[in-house]
Amino acid sequence: MSKNRREAITMTDNEVDAFIESRRNLQVGTIEQDGSVHLSTLWFATVDGKIVFETYTKSQKIKNLERDDRITVLLEHGLTYEELRGVMIKGHARLVTDQAEVHPLALAVMRRNQPDIPEELLDRAAEQMAAKRTAVIVEPTRVVSWDHTKLSRA
Repeated sequence: MSKNRREAITMTDNEVDAFIESRRNLQVGTIEQDGSVHLSTLWFATVDGKIVFETYTKSQKIKNLERDDRITVLLEHGLTYEELRGVMIKGHARLVTDQAEVHPLALAVMRRNQPDIPEELLDRAAEQMAAKRTAVIVEPTRVVSWDHTKLSRA
């Protein structure tokens, strides 16, 4: 019995983890006061298996999440239909505002995305960033994935 198309393109948990680690940019969707979606793209890290990013405390993303903690993040890749791969995570945002807790999360994001900068410089920068930023930990409620390259292997 053959699988349906959706099942055929779904990634395994290990494939999802590897795909997330292979991406640099995270598309973040929050809900505006008028109900529309606010989208932005940010760098991120994974900490304890969860997506983490940081942004200015006064940003629209944080204002939206303070009002409504629902969040959707998307990681994607591919230029043609046959190459499309992606992971969408729906969940709730846990906001971290304590400077001492933001610092290691900001450092994780910086370390992942700027590996050529010496650790001591990253640490100082993360400490300064923590003063004006809020970290967001995505608490997933649903993960959806697709890998169209699997169709050519089926």
